[in-house]
Amino acid sequence: MTRYANIRIDRFFPFLLWMGQLRDGKVLRSDIIAGISVAMVLIPQSMANAQLANLPPVYGLYAAFLPPVIAALFGSSRQLSTGSVALVSLLTATALQPMAAAGSPDYIVLTILLAFMVGVIQLGLGLLRLGSLVSFLAHPVVLGFTNAAAIIIASSQIDELFGVQIGFAGSHYERVLRMLESAWNGSHLPTVGMAALAFVLMIVPRRIDPRIPGVLLAVVVTSLLSWQVGFEQVFDGRVVGRIPAGIPEFQVPNLDFHAMVRLFPSALTIALIGFVGTISIAKFIAAQTRQRIGANRELLGQGLSNIVGSFFLSHPVSGSFARSSVNLRAGAATGFSSVVAGGIVLAALLWLTPLLYHLPLATLAAIIMVALSSLIHVAPITRTWRAHRHDGVVALATFILTLSFAPHLDRGVVFGVGLSLILYLYRTMKPRVAFLSRHPDGMLRDASVHDLEMCTMVSVVRFDGSLYFGSAGYFEDQVLEKASLVPRLKYLIVDAEGINQIDVTGEEMLLGVMRRLKEAGVEVIFAHTKKQILDALELSGFRDQLDGDHFFPNADQALTYVWSELDLGPRTDCVEDCPAACPLNRPRPNQSVPNYRV
Repeated sequence: MTRYANIRIDRFFPFLLWMGQLRDGKVLRSDIIAGISVAMVLIPQSMANAQLANLPPVYGLYAAFLPPVIAALFGSSRQLSTGSVALVSLLTATALQPMAAAGSPDYIVLTILLAFMVGVIQLGLGLLRLGSLVSFLAHPVVLGFTNAAAIIIASSQIDELFGVQIGFAGSHYERVLRMLESAWNGSHLPTVGMAALAFVLMIVPRRIDPRIPGVLLAVVVTSLLSWQVGFEQVFDGRVVGRIPAGIPEFQVPNLDFHAMVRLFPSALTIALIGFVGTISIAKFIAAQTRQRIGANRELLGQGLSNIVGSFFLSHPVSGSFARSSVNLRAGAATGFSSVVAGGIVLAALLWLTPLLYHLPLATLAAIIMVALSSLIHVAPITRTWRAHRHDGVVALATFILTLSFAPHLDRGVVFGVGLSLILYLYRTMKPRVAFLSRHPDGMLRDASVHDLEMCTMVSVVRFDGSLYFGSAGYFEDQVLEKASLVPRLKYLIVDAEGINQIDVTGEEMLLGVMRRLKEAGVEVIFAHTKKQILDALELSGFRDQLDGDHFFPNADQALTYVWSELDLGPRTDCVEDCPAACPLNRPRPNQSVPNYRV
């Protein structure tokens, strides 16, 4: 009873599985070092991503406080670092842009509501064990979307990098054109210099040693330089300014029904896109640490982190590849490293916010630009195109349409998912139908591929796909067309090993084909039929409508049955005028047993 109770507790509180490891001094020390390393990246990145979400920088710190801790306590991955990420921040900004002015009190209220909705969706999917639902976001869709989003994010930072200000512009492209025009007519050179310095400080040290915290170095150096030269007062540069000190107050999200209806499509998109990225990171880490990752458990962890975060003024969050990599490289062994990182953010909120006053906004923009390296994947799109043309079309179409629909990024995802499903149905509507003959090596092989003659009395057909409403008609056409070309055909053996599923349409089609062929004097029998197919045919009453047993465990027994029914006697070869490739011809003594899969 106690053992059962402990199992139940571990299911609800998975952090109990690793808390005992902290008694080991080495594990505890590694987690503390990893937590400090992550916090040094987490703080500036979170502030930058808050700016990307059109929020004051302090809200990035709020998102870096409790959500990473909650996700670590209730998720399955022990090195996953959750928090503010560029892609989710961009989706947040595009979702709220039509509803409120950027950074306004109404905008902040809607941001917190959006985080709550994202968390509820993820938590609900996790409780219902629907982690597999993310499979609808096929890899080509995510690939095309993230590459397009990276370009949109990069172009959205032009004004901060060049120190220009523009008014409101309707579409994303209008805004980009106006930013480029303003930058061309008169960039703010001190801001450009700060941005360039930040880029150098983040990129060069990483080339020398990836362990050097380039982001932290850029923040410290540019902040000190800004303070020393009077970047804000003397050069009229834009800085973070005053950040309110203290822990975010507990507030219940404003559950405005009309706002929730408008935000639901965006909340669903953020919940799914964010989780796809999170589970991909978790699986990448698990491949190196040999952990066991649960998609539903991660949904619960991410959902709780967003819900709890929304009660403490956080915007939507998800797993971060860059910070998770830092966490892994720093030697994190348990989720306690994320607890340490959250504690350091808390300390920063309480005592260190004055030190961030002089941080240039250009530095935050540069941080966002550098972080985009984890989103841009050009080579995989090329490989996808070469591997399967349909997947390549989906990736390119999603990429182009996401760019075209900006700032309405969810439309690109919806189109990509729809296109991938349509192309999948198109592929499965016409699966491979192979008519088999006896190869000289004794095996049954595709007659058209190996240029083999076909028997005039017996045909063996293999269908490599599911028999459902989309493919049933194609199977029927192929079988009936073949039967019409062979007037002397007596038996049609369906090798059903490649059929994994069948629906009502497929059953009705099979029954109709068998009846039509029986009227023409052709008997249809089945071999290699899988259990799930036999069970479905049994439950539907399909087998009750047949005369005799038409199902055999393998093609060899089906052929033996046909031989006996044709009364060919003890010969090892078929009738005189039948080709050597006839399926009834048995392998020679020195030949292997036929492989009916080929």
